[in-house]
Amino acid sequence: MPKSTQRPTAEQREFARQLRHESTDCERLLWQRLRNRQLGDLKFRRQYPLPPYVLDFYCAALCLAVELDGGQHFADEALRKDAERSRYLERHGVRVLRFSNREVLLQIAEVLAEILRQADIAAPHPSPLPGG
Repeated sequence: MPKSTQRPTAEQREFARQLRHESTDCERLLWQRLRNRQLGDLKFRRQYPLPPYVLDFYCAALCLAVELDGGQHFADEALRKDAERSRYLERHGVRVLRFSNREVLLQIAEVLAEILRQADIAAPHPSPLPGG
């Protein structure tokens, strides 16, 4: 669970709902592969409000965010803001994976494999060693 205790406001929840209705092609494509626990039995949510941000995809069990970046994200100012956003989320216990829209469109299998790899890294060991 993220360290942030801030709960989304009604406006933030409504904004997330609006984003779900206005998904990009890439978001819809990835969502078709993540929804209903299709990927590694992981439960992802889309356009998940985690104030002050709304995450493209979020697995609460692993505190893992998956963000998709379109062309506008590669301008200098956008890169700076994305880095700031990622640092903020990581300080609050959320690991962030970023993929470009191009990667999702052209290399969906590789994107899914990387999400699974990162999920495996983040997952607690099924039978941890007893404390000693």
